[in-house]
Amino acid sequence: MQNPHRRLFLGRSLSAAKVAAAGVLLPGAARAFSPASTAGARRLSFNHLHTNERTALVYAVGGDFVPRALDHLNHFLRDHYTQEVGQMDPELYNLLHAVRRELGTELPFDVISGYRSPHTNETLRTTRGGGVAKRSLHMDGKAIDVRLPGVALTDLRDAALSLKAGGVGFYESDNFVHIDTGRVRSWG
Repeated sequence: MQNPHRRLFLGRSLSAAKVAAAGVLLPGAARAFSPASTAGARRLSFNHLHTNERTALVYAVGGDFVPRALDHLNHFLRDHYTQEVGQMDPELYNLLHAVRRELGTELPFDVISGYRSPHTNETLRTTRGGGVAKRSLHMDGKAIDVRLPGVALTDLRDAALSLKAGGVGFYESDNFVHIDTGRVRSWG
């Protein structure tokens, strides 16, 4: 008799494998994982302002994250100063997806900062005159600094705040909103 836990694992692995196998190359975008007919698919798209890379992908289907998509996003959101790749918190993608849904848009996020190595964080903290936390959640892959072209920065901030799902920092003069999966709080 087959173990029911093994069957569940195999079922989830197969559905993720189907999604991963459906990866396609989109014009002007990095490799994307975007099967058009997958029910319950959650999609995100990003333009990285420091690396000039773009990506659009399905990062989750139903209750399952797509491992290949998460690996791709880890690399995409790497520390652009050192090229060090960190492990991003997949719940951050759910939060970004919910923000876009709240705003009623499918526009790509402009990424200012994703993962930050401890070395980069310390350098920025000591040379920027404030604004970079000593224990920044960027170092844990739990934070991202973004904006949505065509969406007022205050609307982006308000959408993130309305979810009550993590930290939201408003950096109006630098033209971005910090979103993280830490405790609920806000500043700026």
